[in-house]
Amino acid sequence: MKRLHALSVDLEDWYHPELIMRTGGAAAPQPRIEQAAGSILSLLKRAGQRATFFVLGEVAQKHPATIQRIHDEGHEIASHGMSHTPLWRLDRRGFEMELAQFDRTIHEILRDVRVRGFRAATFSLDSSTSWALEVLADNGYEYDSSIFPMRTQLYGVSGAPLGIYRPSLADLRRHDEGGRILEFPPSVLAVGPVRVPVGGGSYFRLLPGTLWLKLLGEVEKRRPAMIYVHPWECDPLTPRLPLGLFARFVTYFGIESALGKLERLLATYRFSRVDEVLGLSDRARREGDPRDVR
Repeated sequence: MKRLHALSVDLEDWYHPELIMRTGGAAAPQPRIEQAAGSILSLLKRAGQRATFFVLGEVAQKHPATIQRIHDEGHEIASHGMSHTPLWRLDRRGFEMELAQFDRTIHEILRDVRVRGFRAATFSLDSSTSWALEVLADNGYEYDSSIFPMRTQLYGVSGAPLGIYRPSLADLRRHDEGGRILEFPPSVLAVGPVRVPVGGGSYFRLLPGTLWLKLLGEVEKRRPAMIYVHPWECDPLTPRLPLGLFARFVTYFGIESALGKLERLLATYRFSRVDEVLGLSDRARREGDPRDVR
């Protein structure tokens, strides 16, 4: 049987990405989250696979029916914060307020849902914001997926572990047996001394489908993969803003073919919710599913 991997969807709209917000954002943006998320949900239903949706609180406020559908179809509800503000722009108190507002918002829609996981906007958990792990643990979170294990132009922690681990608050590159939060980083493949991002997002869109699936096959030999997508990047009708050359390429390239590539991915590998891959869900705990943790 193939290894079970984690599929995650960052439930944000087309105007939320950092490279758009840095240019001043979109004036009076028209939401497309219902259509874009609906396409992914329909694809998951046809494939008979489940995922974790890292929900942005302000999206939940505006589109509660979409949140209800995600839950009703058996997917995990996790937190992507309230306002898509990177941790770099928050202090401890501001982050606590974001988590509290998200908690109130999601429980107005789903009274009894258990939110175990968190992903920071723009993978903004790094050595300067490691305090966020302590705040998450204090607020009842069990896992995080915010540490990108290589340095990119926007984010990342150079030298961080590639697999599931418990980060040390003193050094996010070290595993701490006593750590209170499990970290499940987006998938990065080590090819000799080089690290290649294959977890999703722009890398999912930029790499040719055959090559991307081959690289994921190499990840599968070593550990469970963490894949992430955004609804807007799987929506051919995503509005395009006049960004600079680099930002336009990274944000919009490959959108037209992304949903088909996701369908091919689901036909090739086994996926489930993050909490089930980690053995944290109620069902996993009842059935005694083994965790594939360092």
